[in-house]
Formats: sequence, C-alpha cells, structure tokens
Amino acid sequence: MPSFDAVLKADAVELRNAVEQTNKEITGRFDFKGSDARVDQKDFDLTIHADSDFQREQVLDILRGRCAKRGVDAKLLVEEKIEKMSGDKVKQLIKIKNGVEQDDAKKIVKTIKDSKLKVQAAIQGDAVRVTGAKRDDLQGVMAMLRKEMEDLPLTFDNFRD
Repeated sequence: MPSFDAVLKADAVELRNAVEQTNKEITGRFDFKGSDARVDQKDFDLTIHADSDFQREQVLDILRGRCAKRGVDAKLLVEEKIEKMSGDKVKQLIKIKNGVEQDDAKKIVKTIKDSKLKVQAAIQGDAVRVTGAKRDDLQGVMAMLRKEMEDLPLTFDNFRD
C-alpha cells in the first residue's frame, strides 16, 4: 500500500553551508570590520554573537538570506530571547525546528480527514504517516497540505509504492 511521511526538518548539510557562508560574508563586510559578529552552530542550534543589537539584526538578515539561497526554509528558524553580555555585546539562540510537534501533527491529521480523500493519516513520533490505495490520492494529499499548511514548511519523505 503506498505511503509517505510528512515531516518538518532542515537539511543539515545545507544548514551548515548557510552558516559558513554567513560567517564568510560577515568577515568580508566593511561594516563588521573589527567586530566579534559571528554565527556558531551546534547540531540544530545556532548562536548569533554581535557587538550591538543592530549588528545582531544584520547578521540574522544575512543568515535568513543564505538559508533561502541554500533551500532551508526561514520558517524553520525559531528565534529565542536576546541575551545581553558584557558591554554592549549580545547573543541570541536560534533553534531549528526538527520534527512535527504534537499540536501541528493533530492539525495535519484533522485537515487530511476533513478533505474526504480515501487515505489514512497516523501520527508516528515526530512525523505523520499517510497511507492510501492509490498514488494519485497521496499526491493530492501532498498538494493539499502544501496549500493548507503554509505556516509549516513540510517535507515529504519515505514515499513508498
């Protein structure tokens, strides 16, 4: 029986490339000369370091642009609170969404069931597994989810025939 998984995840390689390109652009820009502005990455957690709040905004803008160019959806970036450090320096933690949260998964299942398509949806951990008798039905569900769940940058994995 054909099936696929609807998940929320960022490509780790493309994310790392976006962070490296951001840091490279920061070192090359004149307005960042002599500053401690940078982006550190640890798995799916990013930390922005900057000398001022204005610079932090600039670094975040560069990071969003690089993520967009590398195919990492900016909706996956979740900004945490800004921490003041010594002097005017600031840092901000940015978490990358990885996996569908329970509330979002329930919303996805409800949307699929309300569509009256002949498919079944089940929550499996941090993904939603959709199964159906026909491949066309599954492709219809994918199209509908892309349209209905615009606030969630869903990816569809594990398509089996």
